[in-house]
Amino acid sequence: MDETVNFQDVFKKSVLHLEAFRAVSYIDIFLGLICSFAIGMIIFYVYKKFFRGVVYSYNYNASFVLMTMITTLIIMTISTNIILSLGMVGALSIVRFRTAVKDPLDIVYMFWAIAAGIATGAKMYPLALIGSLAFGITLAWLSRKKIKQQTYLLIIRHTDEATDEIRVQLRKLNTTLKSKTIRNGYTEQTVEVNLKDDNTSFMRIMDQTDGVESCSLVNYTGDYAQ
Repeated sequence: MDETVNFQDVFKKSVLHLEAFRAVSYIDIFLGLICSFAIGMIIFYVYKKFFRGVVYSYNYNASFVLMTMITTLIIMTISTNIILSLGMVGALSIVRFRTAVKDPLDIVYMFWAIAAGIATGAKMYPLALIGSLAFGITLAWLSRKKIKQQTYLLIIRHTDEATDEIRVQLRKLNTTLKSKTIRNGYTEQTVEVNLKDDNTSFMRIMDQTDGVESCSLVNYTGDYAQ
């Protein structure tokens, strides 16, 4: 009987006792928001500095800052009451996001913002700051490594007269054939080429070759050209 009464008292205090929501002090709220804002700005500048997509979106990048701060507030809120935390999980489970994320790396930034917000909301400030710095350095290193060798698509439209010369030039570039179309006496080739620098002098040589109508070079990310 005593155990039943004690359980009921604990349950009532958890659900109805308003003092449970005052467990988070103003100092904790201030520190949590300042820390989450600082980490969000780190994410903001890392994303802006090392963005390699097609079109940079300021609103999308700014959402990482707000996402970090909002996650911090959520963790602070549910940490004050176990029943509230269960209700919050149920409420968030019905949320569905329909926005398509084209670049898989953008999902990494989202998880970074959420993870930093969770750590900050749990008052693990050193973990949030050190972890964010480690993520930022890792992303910077991976981005610089990617810049050193960019993948491009070389599109050449030519006649049969230029076939042999084009073949010689492509062998020098160590290319990979992606597609080839022959129509109305013209051949259009799309090849993949990796460039370690900005030297594109080979395009001028191809353009001056007799029988070449056009020569285009576009950056290739794997899913789309930019």
